[in-house]
Amino acid sequence: MIGIFHVFMWYFLLVLYKGQIKGAFGIYEPITYKTGCTLWGIFFIIAGVFIIGVTKYPTRSGIICTLIINIFCIITTITAVTLTIIELSHFNSPSYRNYGQAKLGREISRILLFFYPLEFSVALTYSICSCSNLFQRQSDLTSVAEEAENTF
Repeated sequence: MIGIFHVFMWYFLLVLYKGQIKGAFGIYEPITYKTGCTLWGIFFIIAGVFIIGVTKYPTRSGIICTLIINIFCIITTITAVTLTIIELSHFNSPSYRNYGQAKLGREISRILLFFYPLEFSVALTYSICSCSNLFQRQSDLTSVAEEAENTF
């Protein structure tokens, strides 16, 4: 759900910044827009799909793949927070024609900055749970193998 929200915000920023008029002071293109930072929400959508798949059909390889994707989501979130803070700390005033669009774009970045900790906590929680599940499955497999050996 959060990933879909981020993709919609990227589309909104795309429409917002593409409508700027080139003025004497130029147009406003923040670093998060240039890197497609809010489009990275696709990674969270993919992670959610993997989580649902592993929940329905738990396999060791599926859990490991989901764990890797969630670790990647954690790294993505930390990068996005860093880029957003850099964007919000530096503001070169664009042309007066584009000031309103730049101001609205910065407000969207502030809104997204509140959602990054939520994404981080969801990915971290699932990563911790999947690690514990992997260790439980490993100990269960060991105990089953030991029981099988003891019966023969």
